Amino acid sequence: MAKVATVGVVGRTNAGKSTLVNALVGEKVSIVSPVEQTTRNTVRGVVSDARGQLVLLDTPGLHKAEGELGRLLNRMARRSAAGVDIVCVVFDAGDEPRLEDVGWMQRVARERPEKVLFVLNKADRAPFYEQMFRDAWEEMSCETLSPVWVKCIASTPGGAKSVLDALFDFAEEGELLFDEDTVTDYPRRLAIADSIREKYLAKLHQELPHELGVVVKRIDESERGGRRTWQIAVEILVNRPSQKPIVIGRRAETVKYVRKCAEREVGELFGVKAEMELWVKVEPGWMKNKRLLAEMGYLGELV
Repeated sequence: MAKVATVGVVGRTNAGKSTLVNALVGEKVSIVSPVEQTTRNTVRGVVSDARGQLVLLDTPGLHKAEGELGRLLNRMARRSAAGVDIVCVVFDAGDEPRLEDVGWMQRVARERPEKVLFVLNKADRAPFYEQMFRDAWEEMSCETLSPVWVKCIASTPGGAKSVLDALFDFAEEGELLFDEDTVTDYPRRLAIADSIREKYLAKLHQELPHELGVVVKRIDESERGGRRTWQIAVEILVNRPSQKPIVIGRRAETVKYVRKCAEREVGELFGVKAEMELWVKVEPGWMKNKRLLAEMGYLGELV
């Protein structure tokens, strides 16, 4: 009988949760960026090996909420810790504990989940604040709960093995939840939108990190010369007219760059030839529009 577990991967924004999930899965299933609020949906990554299967829920990072979307992401992050077999809290231990880190410790101490893993990421940094995180937990005075602590370097090959081993130690015998060759069940529209948004974040950095929305409106499938082709229509949403030329770029250089990079990545991910049309649209207050938020997957079920 295989060992199986669902894992809620939680923690503050930019702690390295998505990098860790990608490292554990062995493939890119969640976008990565140094910009806050990169992960906006709960992405399932599936790890299968000889021991069994882990279903990892990569979640939005807890942060100081600004606006309706920020509050929505924080609610998603908190809810993701409920109903899973293992709560895996990721800390960036290359930095001193922040308020959000202590907040997750307080939540764990208050709710006392049965199985808790505290991951001290970025163990290659100097200084490395392991003891400060351990001291912060001791201050919780939660004597009935003893989380397992592991150190890792999620960004390096093999750097997450300690986490994988600890998670399988927690897992219990059961039936596999997914086929062994499944690495994610994330809807393709959301995966395509995430790819596009990741490219914009990499290109624009801090210029539009929270005010850029991506909606995949249509995917038309066909076959040309024996090769599957997807023609993908996408709307890029901004809040104000002044943001539109930033997203398009001088002589449309930015939108062309994003399209080219996203077409390549989506093509490799799904084994198709991807052809995208990106339209930049001014949609004031899109982050409060429930119809648009639902299209982007922000109002869907977490598990």
